[in-house]
Amino acid sequence: GTTGYEEAAAQGLVAGVNAAKPADAFVLDRAEAYMGVMIDDLVTRGADEPYRMFTSRAEYRLMLRADNADERLTPKGIAYGCVGPDRRAAFARKSVALAEARELANLLTATPSNLKKHGLAVNQDGVRRSAFDLLAYPEITIDDLEMVWPELGGLPPALAERLKTEALYDSYVERQAADVAAFRRDENLRLPEELDYTQIGGLSREAQDKLARARPRTLGQAGRIPGVTPAALVALLRYVRRGPVEAPRPLKSA
Repeated sequence: GTTGYEEAAAQGLVAGVNAAKPADAFVLDRAEAYMGVMIDDLVTRGADEPYRMFTSRAEYRLMLRADNADERLTPKGIAYGCVGPDRRAAFARKSVALAEARELANLLTATPSNLKKHGLAVNQDGVRRSAFDLLAYPEITIDDLEMVWPELGGLPPALAERLKTEALYDSYVERQAADVAAFRRDENLRLPEELDYTQIGGLSREAQDKLARARPRTLGQAGRIPGVTPAALVALLRYVRRGPVEAPRPLKSA
C-alpha cells in the first residue's frame, strides 16, 4: 500500500522488531514518529492509492523534528535491543550535554538595561530575561549572547543551534504538548478486541461496517477512521465505559 523506499523500509523495520520481540509489541504512535503516523494511517484509513509520507499528514509535526529524532526514538531503540553500545554511549553523552546547556541558558539572566548596553534591543520593562528567553527572538543569536555571557561561547555549534530551535518554538511546542496529552488519553482507552459494533446504539450501518473492518485498538484510532463521526465516537465511548447492557428479563406470570 505504499510507494517509496523510505516508507517500505520503515514498515520493514517495525515488522522486524516485532518479529524479534513477539511478547512485547513495538508500537510507535502519531506523536512519537512519522513511522507511527504512516502505520496508523494505513491501518485506520487504508490506502486507495500508493501512500507517501508527507509532513502535512502529522498533527504534531512541531514535536517530530529532525533535530530531536534521537531523543524521541533512541530510548525505544535501546529498550528493544536495536542500539549498539557505541551509539548508546554517544547518545548518553549528548543527552547530558544538552541537559546542561538547557540549564545554563535558563540560569543566565540579565536586566533590560544591561542587555541594552550590549546592543540587545528588548523592552525596558524591568523584567529579567534568561539567555533562553532571548534566543526566542528571531534576530538574536548565540553569538550575540556571548557578549553578555562569554560562557555560552563554549557550547558546540550543534548544541547552540539546538537551543536556538527549542527557544524559537518553545511556546508552540508547549501548546502542542497539551494536544498530545489529550491524544494520549484517547489512545489509552483500549477497545475490546471482540467488540460487536452492531450492538452499539447510535452507530450508523456505515460506521459499524468501517469499525468492524478496521478493528481499531483504541478510541483514538476509531476517531481517525473516515466516516466515523464525533457522535459515533460518543456512542462508542459510552458503550465501552458502561459495558454491554443485558436485555431485560420477561416478567413471570402470576
